[in-house]
Amino acid sequence: MKIKGLRWWIITLIFIATVINYIDRTAFALLWPEMGEDLGMDKSDYAIMLNVFMACYALGKFASGKLYDKIGTRLGFTVSIIIWSVASAFHAFASGIVSLSIFRGLLGIGEAGNWPGAVKSNGEWFPIKERATAQGIFNAGASIGNVIAPFIIVFLYTQFGWKTTYIILGAVGMLWVIPWLFLNKSTPEKHPWVTEEERNLIMVDKIEKDEIIHNKKIKSLSVTKILSYKQSWGVLACRFFIEPIWWFFAGWMPIYLNDKFSLSIEEIASTMWISYLMAAVGSILGGMFAGKLMKKRSVDFSRKATIALGGLLILIAFIGIITMVREHNFMVFIYLAGLALFGFQFAIGNIQTISSDLFRGPSVGTLAGLAGTVAAVSPMIMNWFVGQITANSYTPAFVAICVAVVLGVLSIFLFIKNIGAVRKSTE
Repeated sequence: MKIKGLRWWIITLIFIATVINYIDRTAFALLWPEMGEDLGMDKSDYAIMLNVFMACYALGKFASGKLYDKIGTRLGFTVSIIIWSVASAFHAFASGIVSLSIFRGLLGIGEAGNWPGAVKSNGEWFPIKERATAQGIFNAGASIGNVIAPFIIVFLYTQFGWKTTYIILGAVGMLWVIPWLFLNKSTPEKHPWVTEEERNLIMVDKIEKDEIIHNKKIKSLSVTKILSYKQSWGVLACRFFIEPIWWFFAGWMPIYLNDKFSLSIEEIASTMWISYLMAAVGSILGGMFAGKLMKKRSVDFSRKATIALGGLLILIAFIGIITMVREHNFMVFIYLAGLALFGFQFAIGNIQTISSDLFRGPSVGTLAGLAGTVAAVSPMIMNWFVGQITANSYTPAFVAICVAVVLGVLSIFLFIKNIGAVRKSTE
C-alpha cells in the first residue's frame, strides 16, 4: 500500500496534536474560578500554578529535545502526548496545592515536547523549501487552539462540570496516539507507504543522505559542540527576544482588556478570538511566502526576508497600539494585536525551522529543545517585568517589546551569516 502525500498526513496529525495541546492548557484559566473555589484556593495559588507550569515547560523543552534525538519522533510524540493527556485527566483528582502542582508540572513537561518534536519531524519529512510551510501549518494549531478552546471548554463544563471536562480532554489526547502510530510507522527513507516520488523529493535535501545510503549510524553532536557554533546562538538569542510577544498576549491580553476597557469575561472571549485567527493566517502565509521565495532565491535570503517582514509587522502593530489605542476603541486594539500576532507567526515558523537548516537529524531536536527552553524562560522574565512596570500604564511594556523585536531579528542577521548546514558529517 502506498499513500500519496504521506508527509502532509503527518503534519496534519501534528497540527491536531497542537490544537489539543492548546485546548488542554487553556482549560486551566477558563475552569479556574469554579475549580479554585472547590479546592479552596485563591489567586495567589493560581499564580503559583502558572509558575510551576512555566518552569516545568522550560525544563521539558530541553529534555524532550534530547529524548526525541534518542528515540525518534514517532515514539517521542507518543510519550509527550501520553504524559500531558494523563496529567490533564489527573487534574480532576487534585485535592490541593501539592497534588495540583504535580499535575501542572507534568502537563508542562509533556506539552513542551510538542515543539522540538514538530521541528525535528518537519526536518525528517519535508524538503527544505517546504519546511516553513509545514512549520506554519503546525504553528497554526496553536492559534486555532486558542480560537476554539473557549467554546469547547465552556460547552463541556456546562454539560459535565470541570472534573469530567479534564477527563474528556485527557481521553481525546490518548485517542490521538492511535492514528499517529498507525500512519507514522517509520522515517520516510524506510516507510513502506511512501511513494518513490515522495521519498526522492524528501531525501534530495537531506544533509545525511550519503550516510543513510551507506547504512552508517549518524551520531548527535553534544550540547557543547552545538553551542560552539555561533549560528546556534543566533537561534537561541532570537527565540529569547521574540518569544515573549506570544506569551504577552496569551497571559496579559485579557487583563489588559479588563483594565483598559473594563470588558467582561464574555466580551473578552467574544472578541479575542479575532486576534488569534489572524495569527493562524500568519502561520500559513509565512510558510507559503518563504516557500515562494525559495523558488527563485536562496534559503538564507528567503528565511531572513520572511523573518524581517514578520518583525516589521510586529513593530508597526505595537507602535499603533501605543499611538492609536484610546479608552473606548478596544476593537482597534484587537485588530492591532491580531496584526502583531500575525507578524509573530509569519516569522516564527521560519525561525524554528532554522534548527533543521543548520544541523542534521540527530542534532536538530537538541538545538530545538535548547531554543524551546530559552523561549520558555524569557516569558517568565517578561511576566515579572510587566507586573512591575504596568501599575499605571502598559506603554513601557509595549516599548520594551518593540526593542526586543529589533534585537530578535538582528540576532539572526548578526550571528548567522548564511542559513545552511554548519557541518556535513560527524562520526
